Amino acid sequence: MRLKIMPLKKSFSVHRVPLILFLCQVMSALEVPLDLVQPPTITRQSPKDYIIDPRENIEIQCEAKGKPPPSFSWTRNGTHFDIDKDPLVKMLPNSGTLVISITIEGKAESYEGVYQCTARNERGAAISNNIVIRPSRSPLWTKEKLEQITILKGQSLVLPCRPPLGLPPPIIFWMDNSFQRLPQSERVSQGLNGDLYFSNVLPEDTREDYVCYARFNHTQTIQQKQPISVKVHSMDELNDTITANLSDSEFYGAKSYIERPPKLLTPEGRTSHKEELRENVLSLECIAEGLPTPSINWTKEDGELPINRTSYTNFRKTLNINHVSEADSGKYKCTARNPLGFVEHTISVTVKAAPYWITAPKNLVLSPGEDGTLICRANGNPKPKISWLTNGVPIEMAPDDPSRKIDGDTILFSDVQESSSAVYQCNASNEYGYLLANAFVNVLAEPPRILTEANLHYQVITDRPAMLDCAFFGSPIPTIKWFKGTKGSVLQENTYIFHDNGTLEIPVAQKDSAGTYTCVVRNKLGMAKNDVHLEIKEPTRIIKHPEYKVVQRGGKVSFECKVKHDPTLIATLTWLKDNGELPNDGRFSIDNDHLVIMNISDEDDATYTCVANTSLDIVSASAVLRVVDRPNPPFDLELTSLLERSVQLSWIPGDENNSPITDFIIEYEDSLHEPGIWHHHSDVPGTQTTAELKLSPYVKYSFRVIAVNSIGRSLPSEVSEYYMTKAAEPEENPTAVEGIGSEPDNLVITWQPLKGFDSNGPGLQYKVSWRQKDGDDEWTSVVVANVSKYIVSGTPTFVPYLVKVQALNDVGFAPEPVIIIGHSGEDLPMVAPSNVHVNVVNSTLAEVHWEPVPPKSIRGHLKGYRIYYWKVKNSSKRNKRHVEKKILTFNGNKTHGMLPGLEPFSHYMLNVRVVNGKGEGPASVDQVFNTPEGVPSAPLFLKIVNPTLDSLTLEWDPPSHPNGILTAYTLKFQPINSTHELGPLVDIKIPANMTSLILRNLSYSTRYKFYFYAQTSAGSGSQITEEAVTTVDEAMASRQVDIATQGWFIGLMCAVALLILILLIVCFIRRNKGGKYPVKEKEDAHADPEIQPMKEDDGTFGEYSDAEDHKPSKKGSRTPSDRTVKKEDSDDSLVDYGEGVNGQFNEDGSFIGQYSGKKEKEPAEGNESSEAPSPVNAMNSFV
Repeated sequence: MRLKIMPLKKSFSVHRVPLILFLCQVMSALEVPLDLVQPPTITRQSPKDYIIDPRENIEIQCEAKGKPPPSFSWTRNGTHFDIDKDPLVKMLPNSGTLVISITIEGKAESYEGVYQCTARNERGAAISNNIVIRPSRSPLWTKEKLEQITILKGQSLVLPCRPPLGLPPPIIFWMDNSFQRLPQSERVSQGLNGDLYFSNVLPEDTREDYVCYARFNHTQTIQQKQPISVKVHSMDELNDTITANLSDSEFYGAKSYIERPPKLLTPEGRTSHKEELRENVLSLECIAEGLPTPSINWTKEDGELPINRTSYTNFRKTLNINHVSEADSGKYKCTARNPLGFVEHTISVTVKAAPYWITAPKNLVLSPGEDGTLICRANGNPKPKISWLTNGVPIEMAPDDPSRKIDGDTILFSDVQESSSAVYQCNASNEYGYLLANAFVNVLAEPPRILTEANLHYQVITDRPAMLDCAFFGSPIPTIKWFKGTKGSVLQENTYIFHDNGTLEIPVAQKDSAGTYTCVVRNKLGMAKNDVHLEIKEPTRIIKHPEYKVVQRGGKVSFECKVKHDPTLIATLTWLKDNGELPNDGRFSIDNDHLVIMNISDEDDATYTCVANTSLDIVSASAVLRVVDRPNPPFDLELTSLLERSVQLSWIPGDENNSPITDFIIEYEDSLHEPGIWHHHSDVPGTQTTAELKLSPYVKYSFRVIAVNSIGRSLPSEVSEYYMTKAAEPEENPTAVEGIGSEPDNLVITWQPLKGFDSNGPGLQYKVSWRQKDGDDEWTSVVVANVSKYIVSGTPTFVPYLVKVQALNDVGFAPEPVIIIGHSGEDLPMVAPSNVHVNVVNSTLAEVHWEPVPPKSIRGHLKGYRIYYWKVKNSSKRNKRHVEKKILTFNGNKTHGMLPGLEPFSHYMLNVRVVNGKGEGPASVDQVFNTPEGVPSAPLFLKIVNPTLDSLTLEWDPPSHPNGILTAYTLKFQPINSTHELGPLVDIKIPANMTSLILRNLSYSTRYKFYFYAQTSAGSGSQITEEAVTTVDEAMASRQVDIATQGWFIGLMCAVALLILILLIVCFIRRNKGGKYPVKEKEDAHADPEIQPMKEDDGTFGEYSDAEDHKPSKKGSRTPSDRTVKKEDSDDSLVDYGEGVNGQFNEDGSFIGQYSGKKEKEPAEGNESSEAPSPVNAMNSFV
């Protein structure tokens, strides 16, 4: 299969009729097959302006085609160039290209000139452009002696370059002797002429190696001017001695260092003129001097600058307009401005134009007797002149041709014959250049032929255009028609587009567009046709696009790209990084439709594209990987505006690593007071790079800056320079000032000292002052060193004092401090609380009341009241014992309090004391009170011993806390059956003096649950629970086992199983026979009542019954109507087996049994019965 893509050409439309393409006479889209006779056509030639490298051989190209193959000849400077006479010149075989060998001998300058090639055969002659051959030149600078330029700071300066004339012109740049480019800025820049302009000079412009370089790209050489030395002086440097030895003429200019308005350095004057050719780049330049440095702005009078074609270079000093046209002519104004004024310059621009084609002549193929036209139209400024040549000769000098008529830029042909074949040249020229075009007239009589390969197969994606080729040739020009299918009609224009080169276009191919298409071409000399085949494929689609990712440096990322494509095509998936190949790096891996990048670095920040392509289409999807990290630390910290209490800090942010910097944190170190410790100073927004910092006196500051983004903090920047602020009086006083006595006769004054940072100067001290609050005494003051405590002795006990502490240093005092109230030392209270009485609330809670002591007797800060209470005897046993005293404190000036957690039925004593900061006062008179009885705690234990068949022995110990006088014990118990159901509850009262009990007449092999608790007159206490089981009758158990292991019992079970099997077989046979014979109905009607057939609904057997049965059980053995059974009624009762029963004992020890209602489903739980078992039950038991 082959896929071909054809260019889109002009379409034709004819409404409602079959479309026949009557193509115009200009066969621009059709090529004459090379096997047919045709005039020459130039296919390749060297450029018009051909600059050669003089060190290499010269090659002048001229290639042409034609039938018969053309011959070639050359002219040089308008005369015939005989290549056979020059041994250095040869023409390549089957070509017109000249090769001039000058590498061994000969000079390029000898072959300078204008060359033209002619290609000729029997049908005509074609000519090339005039090719101007010039060798490139890179001359040296002329030697010159350059003296040092001495100039005052602030003056303007121009360093001339004046490069030598070269071919082509060189590229100019300024560097130093180390081949480092000199920095340029709005103040210093290079002009279009190569000169270096300084709007104003600064001392840093002083250097001895301003070097202008000229690079000649054609010969790859660089020429260098002699270095220029510049020395910039400031006015302070020009002392009387220098001015006495230097005259004004020795300075570059004579103006001193003063600010001044702008003045243009280039161009000069207020107006100038500039010409530029169409399609070139228009470059306009304005460079101004002034102080401060001027800025440049550009406008166009009576118009606006073209947005898409305008750019600025050289710090807006150069305006560039690309692809200029005549519409760009006009006046352009540049304005240089600084704070002191402005200057303007107007440049009048005229755009000229070398000739350019409007309609170039094209080859013309005619059949004998036809008419045709050659058109040659060009434009330019000034208007170009049109001239015609035929076969390289001016048409006025060529032989007459009756079929040809010239009408300015048009040649008309009528009734042409074979002799009318020729090559015509059109030349359009003005003062800025020329255009030359060859176009032949070829008179042929040829039947149609199809040039496209036969039976081509095309594959096209659904909803894409399909272009089906049918290139053809014939003379006269054939008509073409397209058909679809073997019996299809002519295709119409309303669905298809027909191109003049024969191509059929299906604008939007669909599934039903597939098939075979036939093109048919005809002229009066014959007909030709060709089939092409079209297949429609599904488009390739990316159904899962890679997504934008933000990953921290060192992390991992995965991009996913899922593709769906036509199953008959092979799709390949390729990953690109920034539209290039992925790095050959082990960190990149591709797993099916995933691209995985490990250990991500900054270089991985890029756009990643997955490209899915088949042989027919290609789709792609991209996602950006943004590698982020903490910012790099700021750098170049600089302190400016150094004032006594402030400084300006500036810095340059480090790389933000793709996560915008949100904040800068400024920290400082005080190397005078706390060296090595960094403190937070302030935060500034991430958009700022300067900060005004408030400073404190007498601090040796250094600063550092930390950048913050969403990922985290940068490392700290390098430390700034040190800045020491001047000393001043303290601005703050000590904090946390307190006056508290430690002894009854002193006052201890304490405070939080100032930090060294807050001292504001050397010699930090404190002035401590005090006086009694309620007296008329004067302040007593003392100045102490940099400490935090001062003790005043000989004070009265617990007296309020006014206290203040003021900071001072060698410069002066801090502001007046705040006065606080303190107290001299406390002493123990002197008086006990009075009128203490107790109100017992309940057995565990009592309320105590007292009268408060007089305030003066407290002799300190009242902290509260403290109750001491203790238990002195046990009311129940009437014997005293020692109990540890308990303490309960009530803060504040309380007059009552609650005593919780008392023991019931106990004898207590208590007293109350007042408490201050020094300690407790004397105790009040002891008070006695009793708590009433309470409920007892649980008995210490409950044990069940000596179990028998029908009895259990219970033993216990009294409660550890009877909380009164025990009156009795209560025992409750109830049986628990095998399903954990509880039976009736039995309640027994037991005297308080008993510690054991035997329970008789219990059921054997039965579990019981017991509940046991003690009682006082206050009520019942907490209960204790226990469980126990009566023993099993060993004789019954052994009999149960014996029956199950007897041989006769096993034989009986086997016989029952065999009987059931026989019954199943008989029933199966009878059931089948009943379906075939009428007697079945009789048998069903008189069924044996003793033997019932299987039930049809559930497939089970009916049950046997005896004379006592009235209502047969539906699912197994029967039970008595009262659902109980006496033990003596059956020797094989369920009780003997100890399972399958839900029952309980009566109080007299008799058993109340109940059969389970789920015997068939749970045969282990009571399958026994007093009645004969049914066959079903027997079978279930056997199984």
